Amino acid sequence: MKKCRSVLIIFLLFTCFSIAARAQTRNSLVLGKDHLIMLLDLRSSKTQLDSILKIAGIKKPNGAAILKGDFSSLAKDGWNIGRRDKNMVRFDRSLTDLNLNPQNPPYQITTNLDGNIDAPAGLPGYPPDELYGVNKFIQVTVFELPSGFTRFYLPGYLNAKRVLLSGNFNNWSTLKGVMTKTDSGWVSDVKLAPGGYEYKYIINGRWQRDKSNLRQRPDGFSDVNSVYYRVNNTFRLNGFTGAHKVTVAGSFNNWNTDNIPLQKKNGGWETKLYLRDGTHTYRFWVDGQWYADPANPVKVKDNEGHINSVLNQGEAVSFKLDGYKDAKAVYIAGSFNNWKPNEISLRKTATGWAIALMIPAGNYGYKFIVDGNWITDPQNHLYAIEGGVNNSFIAVKPNYTFRLKGHANAGSVHLAGNFNDWDPSGFTMAHNADEWVISLYLKPGKYRYKFLIDGSWILDPANKLYEQNEYNTGNSVLWVE
Repeated sequence: MKKCRSVLIIFLLFTCFSIAARAQTRNSLVLGKDHLIMLLDLRSSKTQLDSILKIAGIKKPNGAAILKGDFSSLAKDGWNIGRRDKNMVRFDRSLTDLNLNPQNPPYQITTNLDGNIDAPAGLPGYPPDELYGVNKFIQVTVFELPSGFTRFYLPGYLNAKRVLLSGNFNNWSTLKGVMTKTDSGWVSDVKLAPGGYEYKYIINGRWQRDKSNLRQRPDGFSDVNSVYYRVNNTFRLNGFTGAHKVTVAGSFNNWNTDNIPLQKKNGGWETKLYLRDGTHTYRFWVDGQWYADPANPVKVKDNEGHINSVLNQGEAVSFKLDGYKDAKAVYIAGSFNNWKPNEISLRKTATGWAIALMIPAGNYGYKFIVDGNWITDPQNHLYAIEGGVNNSFIAVKPNYTFRLKGHANAGSVHLAGNFNDWDPSGFTMAHNADEWVISLYLKPGKYRYKFLIDGSWILDPANKLYEQNEYNTGNSVLWVE
Protein backbone atom coordinates (compact mmCIF):
# COMPACT_ATOMS: atom_id res chain seq x y z
CA MET A 1 0.00 0.00 0.00
CA LYS A 2 2.84 2.39 0.82
CA LYS A 3 4.44 1.80 -2.56
CA CYS A 4 1.15 2.42 -4.38
CA ARG A 5 0.59 5.68 -2.56
CA SER A 6 4.12 6.75 -3.36
CA VAL A 7 3.48 6.13 -7.03
CA LEU A 8 0.34 8.25 -6.89
CA ILE A 9 1.96 11.06 -4.95
CA ILE A 10 4.83 11.15 -7.44
CA PHE A 11 2.22 11.17 -10.18
CA LEU A 12 0.67 14.33 -8.82
CA LEU A 13 4.01 15.98 -9.53
CA PHE A 14 3.74 14.81 -13.12
CA THR A 15 1.14 17.47 -13.81
CA CYS A 16 3.85 20.10 -13.43
CA PHE A 17 6.26 18.79 -16.02
CA SER A 18 3.56 17.49 -18.38
CA ILE A 19 2.56 21.07 -19.20
CA ALA A 20 5.91 21.65 -20.91
CA ALA A 21 5.62 18.52 -23.04
CA ARG A 22 1.91 18.80 -23.81
CA ALA A 23 2.37 20.87 -26.97
CA GLN A 24 4.56 18.19 -28.54
CA THR A 25 3.10 14.94 -27.20
CA ARG A 26 -0.02 13.67 -25.49
CA ASN A 27 1.27 11.27 -22.85
CA SER A 28 -1.21 11.05 -19.98
CA LEU A 29 -1.88 9.12 -16.79
CA VAL A 30 -5.31 9.29 -15.16
CA LEU A 31 -7.32 7.58 -12.46
CA GLY A 32 -10.60 6.41 -13.95
CA LYS A 33 -13.24 4.33 -12.20
CA ASP A 34 -11.33 1.29 -10.81
CA HIS A 35 -8.40 1.50 -13.24
CA LEU A 36 -5.28 3.52 -13.85
CA ILE A 37 -5.28 4.54 -17.49
CA MET A 38 -2.12 5.49 -19.37
CA LEU A 39 -2.09 7.02 -22.84
CA LEU A 40 1.26 6.90 -24.66
CA ASP A 41 2.15 8.94 -27.72
CA LEU A 42 4.60 6.93 -29.84
CA ARG A 43 5.92 10.18 -31.31
CA SER A 44 7.54 10.86 -27.95
CA SER A 45 11.25 10.53 -27.32
CA LYS A 46 12.67 7.61 -25.36
CA THR A 47 13.35 9.98 -22.44
CA GLN A 48 9.75 11.22 -22.37
CA LEU A 49 8.38 7.67 -22.38
CA ASP A 50 10.80 6.51 -19.69
CA SER A 51 9.69 9.44 -17.51
CA ILE A 52 5.98 8.64 -17.61
CA LEU A 53 6.67 4.90 -17.24
CA LYS A 54 8.60 5.57 -14.05
CA ILE A 55 5.77 7.71 -12.71
CA ALA A 56 3.31 4.92 -13.54
CA GLY A 57 5.40 2.58 -11.38
CA ILE A 58 6.80 0.36 -14.14
CA LYS A 59 9.57 -1.72 -12.58
CA LYS A 60 11.84 -1.74 -15.63
CA PRO A 61 10.75 1.07 -17.99
CA ASN A 62 11.93 0.55 -21.54
CA GLY A 63 10.87 3.44 -23.74
CA ALA A 64 13.10 2.29 -26.59
CA ALA A 65 11.32 -1.07 -26.81
CA ILE A 66 7.90 0.56 -26.72
CA LEU A 67 8.84 2.83 -29.60
CA LYS A 68 9.53 -0.37 -31.56
CA GLY A 69 6.11 -1.80 -30.67
CA ASP A 70 7.34 -4.11 -27.91
CA PHE A 71 4.97 -3.73 -24.93
CA SER A 72 6.13 -6.82 -23.04
CA SER A 73 7.56 -4.80 -20.13
CA LEU A 74 4.14 -3.29 -19.51
CA ALA A 75 2.39 -6.65 -19.80
CA LYS A 76 4.74 -8.18 -17.21
CA ASP A 77 3.89 -5.35 -14.86
CA GLY A 78 0.13 -6.01 -15.12
CA TRP A 79 -0.84 -3.46 -17.75
CA ASN A 80 -3.37 -4.34 -20.47
CA ILE A 81 -3.20 -2.81 -23.93
CA GLY A 82 -6.40 -1.04 -24.90
CA ARG A 83 -7.29 1.01 -27.93
CA ARG A 84 -4.57 1.90 -30.41
CA ASP A 85 -5.13 4.56 -33.04
CA LYS A 86 -2.20 5.59 -35.20
CA ASN A 87 0.45 6.93 -32.77
CA MET A 88 -1.69 6.77 -29.65
CA VAL A 89 -1.80 3.63 -27.48
CA ARG A 90 -3.96 3.24 -24.38
CA PHE A 91 -3.09 0.93 -21.46
CA ASP A 92 -4.96 0.24 -18.25
CA ARG A 93 -4.28 -1.48 -14.96
CA SER A 94 -6.74 -2.49 -12.26
CA LEU A 95 -6.56 -0.60 -8.97
CA THR A 96 -7.57 -3.88 -7.32
CA ASP A 97 -4.28 -5.36 -8.50
CA LEU A 98 -2.51 -2.39 -6.94
CA ASN A 99 -4.43 -2.91 -3.69
CA LEU A 100 -5.32 0.76 -3.80
CA ASN A 101 -8.45 2.32 -2.29
CA PRO A 102 -8.98 5.67 -4.03
CA GLN A 103 -11.13 6.84 -1.13
CA ASN A 104 -8.36 7.45 1.39
CA PRO A 105 -6.90 9.94 0.78
CA PRO A 106 -9.13 11.42 -1.96
CA TYR A 107 -7.14 11.93 -5.15
CA GLN A 108 -8.29 13.74 -8.23
CA ILE A 109 -5.70 12.44 -10.63
CA THR A 110 -6.10 13.89 -14.09
CA THR A 111 -3.96 15.30 -16.84
CA ASN A 112 -4.91 16.21 -20.38
CA LEU A 113 -6.32 13.05 -21.96
CA ASP A 114 -7.54 13.47 -25.52
CA GLY A 115 -10.42 11.09 -26.08
CA ASN A 116 -11.86 11.62 -22.57
CA ILE A 117 -12.23 8.52 -20.42
CA ASP A 118 -15.73 9.61 -19.39
CA ALA A 119 -16.72 8.96 -23.02
CA PRO A 120 -20.19 10.51 -23.01
CA ALA A 121 -22.17 10.26 -26.21
CA GLY A 122 -21.21 12.85 -28.79
CA LEU A 123 -17.45 12.90 -28.15
CA PRO A 124 -15.11 11.32 -30.72
CA GLY A 125 -15.74 7.60 -30.94
CA TYR A 126 -19.08 7.75 -29.14
CA PRO A 127 -22.13 8.68 -31.27
CA PRO A 128 -24.53 11.41 -30.12
CA ASP A 129 -28.11 10.60 -29.17
CA GLU A 130 -29.61 11.07 -32.63
CA LEU A 131 -33.29 11.22 -33.57
CA TYR A 132 -32.74 9.15 -36.71
CA GLY A 133 -30.06 7.62 -38.91
CA VAL A 134 -29.83 6.29 -42.46
CA ASN A 135 -27.07 4.06 -43.80
CA LYS A 136 -25.25 4.84 -47.03
CA PHE A 137 -22.91 2.26 -48.60
CA ILE A 138 -21.09 2.01 -51.93
CA GLN A 139 -21.24 -1.73 -51.35
CA VAL A 140 -23.21 -3.05 -48.38
CA THR A 141 -20.67 -4.41 -45.91
CA VAL A 142 -22.73 -4.29 -42.69
CA PHE A 143 -26.14 -5.95 -42.55
CA GLU A 144 -28.59 -7.77 -40.29
CA LEU A 145 -28.81 -11.56 -40.11
CA PRO A 146 -32.03 -13.57 -39.47
CA SER A 147 -30.50 -14.58 -36.12
CA GLY A 148 -30.67 -10.96 -34.92
CA PHE A 149 -26.91 -10.44 -35.11
CA THR A 150 -25.28 -7.72 -37.21
CA ARG A 151 -22.61 -8.94 -39.63
CA PHE A 152 -19.59 -6.77 -40.41
CA TYR A 153 -17.88 -7.85 -43.63
CA LEU A 154 -14.44 -6.65 -44.74
CA PRO A 155 -13.79 -7.81 -48.31
CA GLY A 156 -10.26 -8.74 -49.38
CA TYR A 157 -7.09 -8.55 -47.25
CA LEU A 158 -6.70 -12.32 -47.57
CA ASN A 159 -2.97 -12.06 -46.84
CA ALA A 160 -3.56 -10.34 -43.49
CA LYS A 161 -2.50 -12.36 -40.46
CA ARG A 162 -5.00 -10.82 -38.04
CA VAL A 163 -8.04 -8.56 -38.45
CA LEU A 164 -10.15 -7.13 -35.63
CA LEU A 165 -13.40 -5.18 -35.50
CA SER A 166 -13.29 -2.36 -32.96
CA GLY A 167 -15.94 0.22 -32.11
CA ASN A 168 -17.88 1.91 -29.36
CA PHE A 169 -19.91 -1.32 -28.97
CA ASN A 170 -16.82 -3.07 -27.52
CA ASN A 171 -15.23 0.06 -26.00
CA TRP A 172 -12.76 0.27 -28.90
CA SER A 173 -11.03 -2.89 -27.79
CA THR A 174 -7.85 -4.05 -29.48
CA LEU A 175 -8.22 -7.52 -27.96
CA LYS A 176 -11.86 -8.41 -28.62
CA GLY A 177 -13.56 -8.45 -32.00
CA VAL A 178 -11.27 -10.94 -33.76
CA MET A 179 -12.73 -11.47 -37.24
CA THR A 180 -13.06 -14.80 -39.05
CA LYS A 181 -11.34 -15.27 -42.40
CA THR A 182 -13.50 -16.46 -45.34
CA ASP A 183 -12.73 -17.17 -48.99
CA SER A 184 -13.48 -13.51 -49.90
CA GLY A 185 -12.65 -11.50 -46.80
CA TRP A 186 -13.27 -11.26 -43.06
CA VAL A 187 -16.51 -11.38 -41.03
CA SER A 188 -17.62 -10.71 -37.46
CA ASP A 189 -21.14 -11.05 -36.04
CA VAL A 190 -22.14 -8.65 -33.23
CA LYS A 191 -25.35 -8.32 -31.20
CA LEU A 192 -26.49 -4.68 -31.47
CA ALA A 193 -29.56 -2.84 -30.21
CA PRO A 194 -31.16 -0.27 -32.55
CA GLY A 195 -29.06 2.89 -32.68
CA GLY A 196 -25.93 4.47 -34.12
CA TYR A 197 -22.46 2.92 -33.84
CA GLU A 198 -18.92 3.94 -34.81
CA TYR A 199 -16.32 1.40 -35.84
CA LYS A 200 -13.04 0.66 -37.59
CA TYR A 201 -11.03 -2.38 -38.65
CA ILE A 202 -7.57 -3.20 -37.30
CA ILE A 203 -5.63 -4.93 -40.07
CA ASN A 204 -2.24 -6.29 -38.95
CA GLY A 205 -2.18 -3.62 -36.24
CA ARG A 206 -3.23 -0.73 -38.49
CA TRP A 207 -6.54 1.10 -38.04
CA GLN A 208 -8.70 1.55 -41.13
CA ARG A 209 -12.22 2.85 -41.74
CA ASP A 210 -14.75 0.90 -43.81
CA LYS A 211 -14.03 2.19 -47.34
CA SER A 212 -17.46 1.01 -48.55
CA ASN A 213 -19.33 3.06 -45.90
CA LEU A 214 -20.02 6.70 -46.79
CA ARG A 215 -21.31 7.57 -43.30
CA GLN A 216 -18.37 8.96 -41.32
CA ARG A 217 -17.62 11.00 -38.21
CA PRO A 218 -14.31 12.56 -37.00
CA ASP A 219 -12.45 10.19 -34.70
CA GLY A 220 -10.50 12.81 -32.72
CA PHE A 221 -7.19 11.69 -34.24
CA SER A 222 -7.32 13.61 -37.56
CA ASP A 223 -9.14 10.77 -39.25
CA VAL A 224 -12.70 9.41 -39.37
CA ASN A 225 -14.67 6.49 -37.97
CA SER A 226 -17.26 4.65 -40.03
CA VAL A 227 -20.86 4.99 -38.79
CA TYR A 228 -23.52 2.28 -38.95
CA TYR A 229 -27.17 2.47 -37.88
CA ARG A 230 -28.92 -0.64 -36.60
CA VAL A 231 -32.31 0.07 -38.17
CA ASN A 232 -35.67 -0.49 -36.49
CA ASN A 233 -38.15 0.99 -39.00
CA THR A 234 -39.23 0.60 -42.61
CA PHE A 235 -41.08 3.36 -44.43
CA ARG A 236 -42.98 2.04 -47.47
CA LEU A 237 -45.26 3.75 -49.94
CA ASN A 238 -47.11 1.41 -52.32
CA GLY A 239 -47.75 2.47 -55.91
CA PHE A 240 -46.44 5.68 -57.50
CA THR A 241 -44.23 3.52 -59.75
CA GLY A 242 -44.04 6.28 -62.33
CA ALA A 243 -42.67 8.84 -59.86
CA HIS A 244 -39.16 10.21 -60.32
CA LYS A 245 -38.32 11.00 -56.68
CA VAL A 246 -39.88 9.88 -53.41
CA THR A 247 -38.62 10.86 -49.96
CA VAL A 248 -39.95 10.77 -46.41
CA ALA A 249 -39.81 13.76 -44.08
CA GLY A 250 -41.07 14.40 -40.59
CA SER A 251 -40.56 15.81 -37.15
CA PHE A 252 -37.42 13.67 -36.76
CA ASN A 253 -35.51 15.45 -39.59
CA ASN A 254 -37.09 18.92 -39.44
CA TRP A 255 -39.25 18.09 -42.48
CA ASN A 256 -36.26 18.03 -44.81
CA THR A 257 -37.47 16.62 -48.13
CA ASP A 258 -34.00 15.78 -49.46
CA ASN A 259 -32.04 13.65 -47.01
CA ILE A 260 -34.12 10.45 -46.69
CA PRO A 261 -34.80 9.09 -50.20
CA LEU A 262 -36.85 5.95 -50.87
CA GLN A 263 -35.85 3.32 -53.41
CA LYS A 264 -38.23 1.73 -55.91
CA LYS A 265 -39.00 -1.80 -54.74
CA ASN A 266 -41.76 -4.42 -55.24
CA GLY A 267 -44.40 -2.16 -56.75
CA GLY A 268 -43.69 0.79 -54.50
CA TRP A 269 -41.01 2.75 -52.66
CA GLU A 270 -39.13 1.78 -49.52
CA THR A 271 -36.35 2.76 -47.11
CA LYS A 272 -35.06 1.45 -43.79
CA LEU A 273 -33.73 3.66 -41.01
CA TYR A 274 -33.14 4.00 -37.28
CA LEU A 275 -35.65 6.08 -35.30
CA ARG A 276 -35.21 6.99 -31.64
CA ASP A 277 -38.08 6.18 -29.28
CA GLY A 278 -40.84 8.76 -29.26
CA THR A 279 -43.87 10.00 -31.18
CA HIS A 280 -43.02 11.09 -34.72
CA THR A 281 -45.15 12.74 -37.40
CA TYR A 282 -44.29 12.30 -41.06
CA ARG A 283 -45.40 12.47 -44.71
CA PHE A 284 -44.11 11.29 -48.07
CA TRP A 285 -42.83 13.78 -50.67
CA VAL A 286 -43.58 12.52 -54.18
CA ASP A 287 -42.32 14.67 -57.07
CA GLY A 288 -43.02 17.85 -55.13
CA GLN A 289 -46.36 16.81 -53.58
CA TRP A 290 -47.10 15.83 -49.97
CA TYR A 291 -48.92 12.58 -49.12
CA ALA A 292 -49.82 11.14 -45.74
CA ASP A 293 -49.08 7.42 -45.34
CA PRO A 294 -52.15 5.59 -46.76
CA ALA A 295 -51.12 2.42 -44.90
CA ASN A 296 -51.06 4.13 -41.48
CA PRO A 297 -54.52 4.85 -39.99
CA VAL A 298 -53.08 7.05 -37.21
CA LYS A 299 -53.09 10.65 -38.39
CA VAL A 300 -53.17 14.13 -36.88
CA LYS A 301 -53.74 17.64 -38.22
CA ASP A 302 -50.92 20.10 -37.47
CA ASN A 303 -51.21 23.82 -36.76
CA GLU A 304 -50.98 24.62 -40.48
CA GLY A 305 -53.81 22.29 -41.39
CA HIS A 306 -51.65 19.51 -42.87
CA ILE A 307 -52.64 15.90 -42.27
CA ASN A 308 -49.60 14.04 -40.92
CA SER A 309 -49.18 10.34 -40.26
CA VAL A 310 -48.16 9.42 -36.72
CA LEU A 311 -45.62 6.77 -35.68
CA ASN A 312 -45.25 5.77 -32.04
CA GLN A 313 -41.84 4.25 -31.40
CA GLY A 314 -40.90 2.54 -28.12
CA GLU A 315 -42.74 1.88 -24.86
CA ALA A 316 -45.77 3.85 -23.70
CA VAL A 317 -45.65 6.05 -20.58
CA SER A 318 -49.05 6.55 -18.92
CA PHE A 319 -50.15 9.87 -17.40
CA LYS A 320 -53.35 10.16 -15.35
CA LEU A 321 -55.12 13.10 -13.71
CA ASP A 322 -58.01 12.17 -11.42
CA GLY A 323 -61.01 14.46 -11.03
CA TYR A 324 -61.65 17.66 -13.03
CA LYS A 325 -64.72 16.04 -14.60
CA ASP A 326 -66.18 19.43 -15.52
CA ALA A 327 -63.05 20.56 -17.37
CA LYS A 328 -63.51 21.31 -21.06
CA ALA A 329 -59.97 20.43 -22.14
CA VAL A 330 -56.91 18.94 -20.44
CA TYR A 331 -53.45 18.94 -22.02
CA ILE A 332 -50.01 17.80 -20.91
CA ALA A 333 -46.77 19.58 -21.72
CA GLY A 334 -43.19 19.00 -20.69
CA SER A 335 -39.57 19.00 -21.72
CA PHE A 336 -40.38 15.98 -23.93
CA ASN A 337 -42.35 18.26 -26.31
CA ASN A 338 -40.55 21.56 -25.64
CA TRP A 339 -43.42 22.66 -23.38
CA LYS A 340 -45.87 23.23 -26.24
CA PRO A 341 -49.14 23.83 -24.34
CA ASN A 342 -51.88 22.76 -26.78
CA GLU A 343 -50.22 19.85 -28.55
CA ILE A 344 -51.00 16.75 -26.45
CA SER A 345 -54.57 16.42 -25.22
CA LEU A 346 -55.75 13.88 -22.62
CA ARG A 347 -58.89 11.81 -23.10
CA LYS A 348 -61.71 11.82 -20.57
CA THR A 349 -62.16 8.67 -18.44
CA ALA A 350 -64.59 7.51 -15.76
CA THR A 351 -62.33 8.92 -13.03
CA GLY A 352 -60.66 11.86 -14.74
CA TRP A 353 -58.26 12.22 -17.67
CA ALA A 354 -55.51 10.00 -19.12
CA ILE A 355 -53.08 9.50 -21.98
CA ALA A 356 -50.26 7.13 -22.96
CA LEU A 357 -47.24 8.70 -24.71
CA MET A 358 -44.17 7.33 -26.41
CA ILE A 359 -41.23 9.13 -24.79
CA PRO A 360 -37.52 8.35 -25.25
CA ALA A 361 -35.46 7.29 -22.25
CA GLY A 362 -34.53 10.38 -20.24
CA ASN A 363 -35.45 12.72 -17.39
CA TYR A 364 -38.35 15.12 -17.89
CA GLY A 365 -40.33 17.83 -16.19
CA TYR A 366 -44.03 18.14 -16.99
CA LYS A 367 -47.38 19.70 -16.03
CA PHE A 368 -51.05 19.33 -16.81
CA ILE A 369 -52.97 22.22 -18.35
CA VAL A 370 -56.60 22.26 -17.21
CA ASP A 371 -58.71 24.80 -19.10
CA GLY A 372 -55.63 26.96 -19.53
CA ASN A 373 -54.35 26.59 -15.93
CA TRP A 374 -50.98 24.90 -15.40
CA ILE A 375 -50.87 22.43 -12.47
CA THR A 376 -48.36 19.86 -11.20
CA ASP A 377 -49.29 16.19 -11.01
CA PRO A 378 -51.03 15.72 -7.61
CA GLN A 379 -50.17 12.00 -7.62
CA ASN A 380 -46.45 12.51 -8.22
CA HIS A 381 -44.37 13.63 -5.24
CA LEU A 382 -41.21 14.02 -7.32
CA TYR A 383 -40.55 17.40 -8.84
CA ALA A 384 -37.82 19.37 -10.53
CA ILE A 385 -37.35 23.12 -10.45
CA GLU A 386 -36.46 24.56 -13.84
CA GLY A 387 -35.84 28.29 -14.15
CA GLY A 388 -37.46 28.85 -10.78
CA VAL A 389 -40.63 26.99 -11.83
CA ASN A 390 -41.80 23.91 -9.93
CA ASN A 391 -42.61 21.02 -12.32
CA SER A 392 -43.52 17.39 -11.79
CA PHE A 393 -40.69 15.02 -12.64
CA ILE A 394 -40.53 11.63 -14.35
CA ALA A 395 -37.64 9.41 -15.44
CA VAL A 396 -38.37 7.21 -18.46
CA LYS A 397 -36.50 3.90 -18.42
CA PRO A 398 -34.46 4.87 -15.33
CA ASN A 399 -31.25 2.90 -14.90
CA TYR A 400 -29.92 4.17 -11.57
CA THR A 401 -31.53 4.90 -8.18
CA PHE A 402 -29.91 7.32 -5.73
CA ARG A 403 -30.60 6.43 -2.09
CA LEU A 404 -29.87 8.28 1.14
CA LYS A 405 -30.55 6.43 4.40
CA GLY A 406 -31.85 8.20 7.49
CA HIS A 407 -32.45 11.95 7.86
CA ALA A 408 -36.10 11.27 8.67
CA ASN A 409 -36.57 14.77 10.13
CA ALA A 410 -35.23 16.59 7.06
CA GLY A 411 -37.61 19.05 5.48
CA SER A 412 -36.26 18.45 1.96
CA VAL A 413 -33.51 16.46 0.27
CA HIS A 414 -32.27 17.37 -3.19
CA LEU A 415 -29.86 15.71 -5.61
CA ALA A 416 -27.50 17.79 -7.72
CA GLY A 417 -24.59 16.94 -9.99
CA ASN A 418 -23.03 17.48 -13.38
CA PHE A 419 -26.10 15.80 -14.89
CA ASN A 420 -28.22 18.86 -13.99
CA ASP A 421 -25.54 21.59 -13.96
CA TRP A 422 -25.37 21.39 -10.16
CA ASP A 423 -28.73 23.10 -9.74
CA PRO A 424 -29.34 22.79 -5.95
CA SER A 425 -33.11 22.71 -6.43
CA GLY A 426 -33.10 20.59 -9.56
CA PHE A 427 -34.14 17.12 -8.33
CA THR A 428 -36.22 16.64 -5.18
CA MET A 429 -35.93 13.19 -3.59
CA ALA A 430 -38.95 11.34 -2.20
CA HIS A 431 -39.07 10.06 1.39
CA ASN A 432 -39.80 6.34 1.40
CA ALA A 433 -39.69 4.39 4.70
CA ASP A 434 -36.20 5.04 6.13
CA GLU A 435 -34.59 6.53 3.05
CA TRP A 436 -34.76 9.25 0.42
CA VAL A 437 -34.82 8.04 -3.17
CA ILE A 438 -34.93 9.20 -6.77
CA SER A 439 -34.40 7.21 -9.97
CA LEU A 440 -32.81 8.76 -13.07
CA TYR A 441 -31.91 7.75 -16.57
CA LEU A 442 -28.17 8.30 -17.03
CA LYS A 443 -26.21 7.68 -20.20
CA PRO A 444 -22.92 5.75 -19.90
CA GLY A 445 -20.19 7.91 -18.44
CA LYS A 446 -18.81 9.49 -15.30
CA TYR A 447 -20.99 11.59 -12.99
CA ARG A 448 -20.19 13.77 -9.98
CA TYR A 449 -22.93 14.50 -7.46
CA LYS A 450 -23.94 15.43 -3.91
CA PHE A 451 -27.01 15.46 -1.69
CA LEU A 452 -28.43 18.72 -0.33
CA ILE A 453 -30.21 18.29 3.02
CA ASP A 454 -32.12 21.38 4.15
CA GLY A 455 -29.54 23.53 2.41
CA SER A 456 -26.42 21.61 3.57
CA TRP A 457 -24.29 19.71 1.04
CA ILE A 458 -23.07 16.19 1.89
CA LEU A 459 -21.25 13.42 0.06
CA ASP A 460 -23.06 10.13 -0.52
CA PRO A 461 -22.22 8.14 2.64
CA ALA A 462 -22.94 4.86 0.81
CA ASN A 463 -20.47 5.59 -2.00
CA LYS A 464 -16.79 5.21 -1.15
CA LEU A 465 -15.63 6.73 -4.42
CA TYR A 466 -15.21 10.49 -4.51
CA GLU A 467 -12.77 13.10 -5.73
CA GLN A 468 -11.78 16.58 -4.68
CA ASN A 469 -13.44 19.68 -6.13
CA GLU A 470 -12.51 23.34 -6.44
CA TYR A 471 -14.05 24.08 -3.02
CA ASN A 472 -12.02 21.34 -1.30
CA THR A 473 -15.26 19.69 -0.15
CA GLY A 474 -15.28 16.72 -2.52
CA ASN A 475 -17.88 15.24 -4.88
CA SER A 476 -19.19 11.70 -4.94
CA VAL A 477 -18.40 9.88 -8.19
CA LEU A 478 -20.64 7.48 -10.07
CA TRP A 479 -19.77 5.48 -13.18
CA VAL A 480 -22.57 4.19 -15.41
CA GLU A 481 -21.66 1.41 -17.84
